[in-house]
Amino acid sequence: MNRLPQSAGPVLIGLGGTEVSTEERDWLRHPAVGGVVLFARNYVDCDQLTDLTTSIAKLAERQLLLCVDHEGGRVQRFRQGFTRLPPLAILGKMYAESASTALDFAYRHARVMATELRLCGVDLSFAPVLDINGQSGVIGDRAFATDITTIVKLSAAYVAGMHDAGMVATGKHFPGHGSVEADSHTSHVCDPRSFEQIEQTDLRPFSALCKSLDAMMMAHVVYPLVQELPAGYSPYWIQSVLRQKLAFAGTVFSDDLGMVAAGIAGGLEDRVRASLEAGCDAVLVCDPDDVRRLLSDNDEAFANADLALRRLKGDPLPGREELEQVGEWRQWKKSIKQLQLEQSKWV
Repeated sequence: MNRLPQSAGPVLIGLGGTEVSTEERDWLRHPAVGGVVLFARNYVDCDQLTDLTTSIAKLAERQLLLCVDHEGGRVQRFRQGFTRLPPLAILGKMYAESASTALDFAYRHARVMATELRLCGVDLSFAPVLDINGQSGVIGDRAFATDITTIVKLSAAYVAGMHDAGMVATGKHFPGHGSVEADSHTSHVCDPRSFEQIEQTDLRPFSALCKSLDAMMMAHVVYPLVQELPAGYSPYWIQSVLRQKLAFAGTVFSDDLGMVAAGIAGGLEDRVRASLEAGCDAVLVCDPDDVRRLLSDNDEAFANADLALRRLKGDPLPGREELEQVGEWRQWKKSIKQLQLEQSKWV
């Protein structure tokens, strides 16, 4: 490329390690790239992560969106130096005993999660999970509960905590992954129910929260009685249901296009184009080998995702030392550690 792009492309990429390689520096400057998705492989400690996020911005010479899956429980990418967050299902079990206590802890859980990430320069965590804790093993305790009212109430408190920490909220996996057993990371996933059945169950948390959510992540699930395409490739689910019926105005992400269930659209470039043509604003390509294949022979930007991604950048925070002087912040962290110790009560 002869010149640096001035706007963000729609592809969020994964990097291989704890520092940006020479090859990855070129990726960060590619016109198709609009952000980075971070993983445990990119993390040593808080100082290293802060150096990495700073170097990404410097090497890209433009604003990129820095993201991670940092839900708690099984899905917490950064651990050493971060507060260990219990899985969201613990909050659902608490809710059955005391709704007010559970809502308070949901807010604190989100506030601590988001603040610690923002201190290291990460813009957003793809959270909260709005799926039902039903048949899906890959969702399981990542979801708040089986009861829909409980999911909605706890999710609202969680979103408020993220927003108050200066981080946007992303609901996932639209229109619902929790009621099917297969794992879309490793299998093709089919939900045989009608639209009416889905609308009365899995879709309800997304519908209730869509006006407070800033972004939505699509499920790689086929709902054949609705449409034969997985939701992330489906104009019906994205445009007719999410955009028109639910009036969602935020950013729409695909899930990782390297997942097995995403392969129905063909090769990687085909998957990117199918997602964008269906209505996704941005797509995730998390495996560095996939990134290499996608970008090596392709100088296209695919689409301009600048507005859709820039509005998700995190708000600035005071420095870590300054924040540690705030008694309320220290108490929030302490309460989450207490919750982690006491979670056996609800397991």
